[in-house]
Amino acid sequence: MKVLVIGAGNMGLTYAEGMASSPLLSKHKLRIFDTDPKKIETLRQQPQFDVYNNLDDCLPKADLVFIAVKPFHSENLFKIMKPMLNDDQIFVSLMAGVTIETIQQQLGKSKVVRTMPNLPAQVGKGVTSYTESETVSKIELLMVRNLLDTTGTSIHVATENFIDASTGISGSGPAYVFYFMQSMLEAALKMGFSDYDSKVLVSNTFEGAIELFNQNDISPKSWIAKVASKGGTTQAAIDSMDDNNVKQLIEDAAYAAFDRAVELGKK
Repeated sequence: MKVLVIGAGNMGLTYAEGMASSPLLSKHKLRIFDTDPKKIETLRQQPQFDVYNNLDDCLPKADLVFIAVKPFHSENLFKIMKPMLNDDQIFVSLMAGVTIETIQQQLGKSKVVRTMPNLPAQVGKGVTSYTESETVSKIELLMVRNLLDTTGTSIHVATENFIDASTGISGSGPAYVFYFMQSMLEAALKMGFSDYDSKVLVSNTFEGAIELFNQNDISPKSWIAKVASKGGTTQAAIDSMDDNNVKQLIEDAAYAAFDRAVELGKK
């Protein structure tokens, strides 16, 4: 299978690096296209890639095309791509807010898979939700899933509404975690800890809590109950968050990202 990634930004390169070792590529190297001369020079030093700066040289013969450009670049890109395509090609979008229907109309092709990736894919811990147009076969979808799984795990969803919802949870979610971490780091520094000790305290706390959650069939609410003794220090912190409506604010933030994804899809 000949796989092409269009766009070597953070997400495009992350998925390219993961997929480059997939057995689905057989004897073919993963193809990657970009227009930035500096990126192209860097990419050409990586032996797992065939690197291109001209779509004519790589797009017409690709079987599966991952589109990883900024959404506002897509319309112009699709105009350039359209004359080079064939009906057997499958297009996988890594772009937020661009609907399957929009991609089909602008490319004039029917086989489209829309995804919502997230940043931890860079360390093999990503989660990618995905859904497909009706013309994508089960076998083709399985191939796409196997490629997506090279960066972590993937979740098939029934409709594009869940792609937009995934934006609010997993797509934007790492930023919520970093926001919480930053707040805890700043609190630790104010308490007198060094930069190094603050980082260790916060990062290991998050890592340990996640490991506990993953290794046990216990809800976060139950874990809170295990840690927070009545009248104790943890309960004081939880009471403060409840008094300040933190839970509702986090839910509101997730829905804000969800609503923005829907809004982008209508433009």
